[in-house]
This record gives sequence, C-alpha cells and structure tokens, in this order.
Amino acid sequence: MSLYDRVADLPFYVTTIERERNARETSSGFDRVTTTFVFRGPGGNTAGRGEDVTYDAVDHDVLDTDFEELTGRWTFAEFAAHLDDTDLFPSKPPEREDSRHYRRWGIESAALDLALKQSVTSLSEVFGVDPAPVSFVASARLPGGDTERVHRLRERRPELGFKLDPESDWPAETFADLRETGAVRILDLKGYYEGTEVDQAPDPDLYERVFDVPGAIVEDPALTAETRPLVEANADRISFDAPVTGVESAEDLPVEPAWLNVKPSRFGSVESLLDTIEWAADNGIDCYGGGQFELDVGRAHVQLLASLLYPNAPNDVAPRVYNDPDVPADPPASPLDAPTNARGLEWE
Repeated sequence: MSLYDRVADLPFYVTTIERERNARETSSGFDRVTTTFVFRGPGGNTAGRGEDVTYDAVDHDVLDTDFEELTGRWTFAEFAAHLDDTDLFPSKPPEREDSRHYRRWGIESAALDLALKQSVTSLSEVFGVDPAPVSFVASARLPGGDTERVHRLRERRPELGFKLDPESDWPAETFADLRETGAVRILDLKGYYEGTEVDQAPDPDLYERVFDVPGAIVEDPALTAETRPLVEANADRISFDAPVTGVESAEDLPVEPAWLNVKPSRFGSVESLLDTIEWAADNGIDCYGGGQFELDVGRAHVQLLASLLYPNAPNDVAPRVYNDPDVPADPPASPLDAPTNARGLEWE
C-alpha cells in the first residue's frame, strides 16, 4: 500500500473554515506574511490547521473568502479531487503561478489534519512509522559574503550545520572561511529562480568555488554550456528543489541527482508529495526536508514529515527562532527530540 493510499480513504466532516493571518520580520531581510486555514468540525472543538506560504503579501491581503464550498462530508481523496476544479484565488490570480501550489498545500494539510483527528489517529500511526529525532541545518543568507552570522550561531551551537545561498559577489575569503568551519552542508545556487530577489545567474566562476567546498550538497545548479561539465562531474553531490513539483518534473531533471529537497508546499497536493518521496526511494535518491519561512503550523508539519520519512538528512527545517533577524541567544540544538505526534499532524 502506498503512503497516499494510507490517507486517501480517511473520512472527515468540516462545518466551517476560518483564516488567520501571520506576519513577522525574517533574518533574510523581508517581512513574511502567511495565512493559516482552520478547518473545524461539528461543535468547533476539533480543528485541522494548515499554512499557506504564498510569498506575495498582496495575495494574502485580497483573500476574502472562507471557501464555504469546501465544507461538508468527504473522504480525503474526494476532497483533493474536488480541489482540482476549485479556484483558490477567487479575488484575483496570484502574483506567481507557484503560489497556487502553496495555497493548495495549506488547504489540503488542514483537511488532512482534521481527517486524522476525527479518526482519532495521527500521521505516524497511519504510516506505521515511529517518529525519530530530526537533524536540521540552519539556513542563512550572507550579504556580501559576511560570515558573521555563521560564526555567531556556531558560538552558541558548535555542532550546527548550515544551508547557505552563495552569490557571485562573495570574495574568495568567504569561501576559505566556510571551508575552514567544516559546517557547510548545503550550498543553494538558486539556478531556477526567475523574477525574485534571490535570483542567481549561472556564473561558472561561482560554481567552481562552490564545488570546492568539500562535502557540501550543491542545490539547484543551472546547466549551461559552461557549467554542465562541472555539474555532471559532481552528480553525487547534486540536489534539486525549485524544479521539483511532482514525479513527472523529477523524471525530467537535466541530470539524475543524488538528493531532492522536499518542500511540501511546492507539490501542492499531498498525493504528489508522497508519490515523489516514494519515487525517490525507488530510484536511490535521498531526500531532505525543506521549509518556506513558515510562521505557524506549517513549520511543525515539515518537521513531522522529516521525522517520519528522512530524519537523519540535512533537513532545512530548523525551529522558527533561527529565522529571527537577531541571532538567538540559546537556539535549539540539532537533532530535535522526536515528536509524540499523538493526533493529526501535530508535533507534541
């Protein structure tokens, strides 16, 4: 039985759908806004929660519907099929098309949370997998190649590993410093982003410096005539994130990777997420979890999935305090203790 088959027939009854807005500053220098969907059953005492991590604040600002058409009695598979024909951006199209996946994930994860709770069970019980402690790395942007944040965090947590976003303007001294720390687990080249503040052009010189950091997984390299030989020669270190939204996109990657960064919201549907994780396992590709600056339950959800499916990987699912603009005084250590997960998608 597939992982999705284990949740597909779960029944649930949703009577009302509420929305909660979340906002905060982040260590990456932008104000994050998300929306939490709250699915309530009869009496309102049991609620399922899921987080829409759409990045553009305007898409949250204009969200003025409670999606009453999604209330009623469903199996989870019926509900997911209904979403195929539901416009989740009824006020206006989203600023970016990938936001359709982000909102769908927020809504589907709320429905799954409610379905599990109304069946008096948890995701770990349904999967038949005991939660495990979760290894994590800290994600950070280093403007101009300034490594101060890395060193300040390592003063507090010497064992901490990092996922960093290298840029062409980083000097050679930055890479030398990072090599000396031995703490870099993932370097994200962001070669598949377009029209965002984090776009990074495929710079062959930068790629050379990145691959010179020993042992680091290299995420989302763009393949050009200049970069392809280097990428293909290091296929055992390659990971993909942004291009992967399901099995079909994973099969169409320009090189077969060693790793996938699994950000649940990128997949939109629970079925696409779980099918891709199983596809990766069948093809000898390792997974690690990723997040999208979740501000509410979405962070616990990505941590729970990591705990159940890839707990020992370099998961980019650090507790939210690591995203604070100021370096936390006493941040949690990796690994996080295994959750109880006694009900729903909750990390207890």
